Amino acid sequence: MTGSAASPSSSPSFRLAYVPGATPAKWVRIWRERFPETPLDLMAVSAAEVPGVLRGGAADAGLVRLPVDRTYFSAIPLYTETTVVVIPKDHLFAAADEVSVADLADEVVFHPLDDVFEWERPPGKPGFERPATTADAIELVAANVGLLVVPQSLARLHHRKDLTYRPLTDAPQSSVALSWPEEATTDLVDDFIGIVRGRSVNSTRGLRAAAEQEQKQQKQKKTKRPEPGRKPAPGKSTGKGAKGGSKGGAKRSGGKPRRRP
Repeated sequence: MTGSAASPSSSPSFRLAYVPGATPAKWVRIWRERFPETPLDLMAVSAAEVPGVLRGGAADAGLVRLPVDRTYFSAIPLYTETTVVVIPKDHLFAAADEVSVADLADEVVFHPLDDVFEWERPPGKPGFERPATTADAIELVAANVGLLVVPQSLARLHHRKDLTYRPLTDAPQSSVALSWPEEATTDLVDDFIGIVRGRSVNSTRGLRAAAEQEQKQQKQKKTKRPEPGRKPAPGKSTGKGAKGGSKGGAKRSGGKPRRRP
């Protein structure tokens, strides 16, 4: 990875943007357990707005829907969602286990302006207008004027008691990825990458882990003291006589023996 390597203390928090339907809860929980000293701020933004949010530096990284501009952003694909068709509970399709794109040929299918799919040819008959948002399209489905194709997470997000959904076969799928500006791969971004990739808490990978290991080693060097000298074992000579004399303490200085009285 390339980019700046700012120290953890240079940013008071890690800012994570996420698009509707993305579920960051699991990774947020791990982050708060692993880095309790660094707050994680969540930012809910639309799929259309998230590139600008990341480019402008309002967020450090984001859970986005692919594709992204790979000349500017790095991205790690996380999962691909099931595509479903949202229908009224009393619709004929509610009795089926799944629906095909061909089954929608005679149905009005709304394609809101924030549609996350890149259709070569949208299924069904076009609505009388394109709803501005997925939420607006859900209201129209509830009014029995058409159907809506979305990733399953968006169907759950906009759940209503009078609506249900069925898997749609042979349809495009939407993938969610962790993305960030390639030239802004900071310590905090690298930490979050480690979490989504399943690195253990003891992993030595990552910019911050390496920095903390180096700081720990430097601290140990500063606080390490030499061990005090060991006392000689009892009965062993220290190189001096028992009373501070030289070796061979049986003789006085001059080498003459003591006379007996």
